[in-house]
Amino acid sequence: MHNETPMETKFDMEKAKKISDIYTRSTGIDSFIIDESGKVIYRGLKRKCNRFCRAIKNKYKDTCNCSNVHLYGSYQAERFGGKYIFFCPLGLTHWVAPINHEGFMQGALVGGPVLMVKPEDFLLNEIIEQNIMESKDTLELEEYLQYIPIVEPDRVTSLSELLFINACYIMKDESQKYAEDFDSSLQQSAISEYIHLLKEENVDSDCNISYPIERENELLSCVAIGDKVGAQEILNEILGYIFFSTGSDFETIRHRTLELTVLLSRAALEGGAEKEEIFGLNNHYIKKIYYIENLDELNFWLSKILIRFTDCVFNFKNVKNKDTIYRAIEYVNQRYMEKITLEDVSNHVHLSSSYFSKLFKDETGYNFSRYLNRVRIEKSKKLLLNREISIVDISNFVGFEDQSYFTRVFKEMTGNTPGRFRESRRR
Repeated sequence: MHNETPMETKFDMEKAKKISDIYTRSTGIDSFIIDESGKVIYRGLKRKCNRFCRAIKNKYKDTCNCSNVHLYGSYQAERFGGKYIFFCPLGLTHWVAPINHEGFMQGALVGGPVLMVKPEDFLLNEIIEQNIMESKDTLELEEYLQYIPIVEPDRVTSLSELLFINACYIMKDESQKYAEDFDSSLQQSAISEYIHLLKEENVDSDCNISYPIERENELLSCVAIGDKVGAQEILNEILGYIFFSTGSDFETIRHRTLELTVLLSRAALEGGAEKEEIFGLNNHYIKKIYYIENLDELNFWLSKILIRFTDCVFNFKNVKNKDTIYRAIEYVNQRYMEKITLEDVSNHVHLSSSYFSKLFKDETGYNFSRYLNRVRIEKSKKLLLNREISIVDISNFVGFEDQSYFTRVFKEMTGNTPGRFRESRRR
């Protein structure tokens, strides 16, 4: 069994291991546990489906940062009520349920990978092209792809619900008292050091020392570019100033911390984080601040916010795009026979149609309408092999309302008309 359990977790790790193993045995689908940084800390029952991922990691180590992918999914699960289904950059489907302690995610249960389409319908060649892999590896990857379970979308939803219930069970009897971890101790030390420096400079806490606005601007810049280390260092200085200048008056510090929370959220937005996600997190954090009762907890809480907002900007930029694209592709593959529009798909992935259109073109190389036509044409090729189905019916089956348009698009993409394609396959 793969077990990289850290020295201390803020949830019942033994219970989590047991739950993960039971889930895998009962569903036949892999599950594993990650920590708050996205690193796998327990993978009990190993199955053959991991061969596909291992083969790619062995050949192309930079193709997929699994920790970031898992962490992104966990954060999205927090945002969408405790569960989230997502696609990794390789197009495999996973689902995740976070394990929280004292209001913050300390780990998560992850299920998968699975396929929601047959291996022959999986967009393997496109994934190879997008990730700059060598085409000679296609046969090997196709072989390993056969080991990955195929699960229908409705069952994936049910499996996600079940994982969420299991995560809730892990948290149910959580009774450990909240305590500062090593990072929190370092933060307290850094703040104390800055306060001591102010005292050595004979600065009186009752005098009107100027607020370090330049450092605040540097803090916001660090958040906007994803520099966690630099941002934390500056935040410690600002907190040191606030504690010193207010005489450690808790209510005043609470209000100043609230101001910092809003500033950090604005910096994340400027860095390119999703507006809905940041506003949702902001609302959650602002409510939480009124339940905090001591300075140490307030410091630790603000540091967690800093990390979370910075993650939204930096760590998940590529992951987020990949997940959005695969969710859009899944939507198209399930509904290509219907009258679907760019607006329908952009609403499905919670983006504006203009932004989604640009993102889709950048990630796939196709504008949306061309990609939709491509899917429809590929589906029509299989139907054309059955001579009992008329070309008019095939055109309607794959979503074209006009046969002449279907013929024109088919010829543009294949070089043949549907009729000639059918005859050539017959010969």
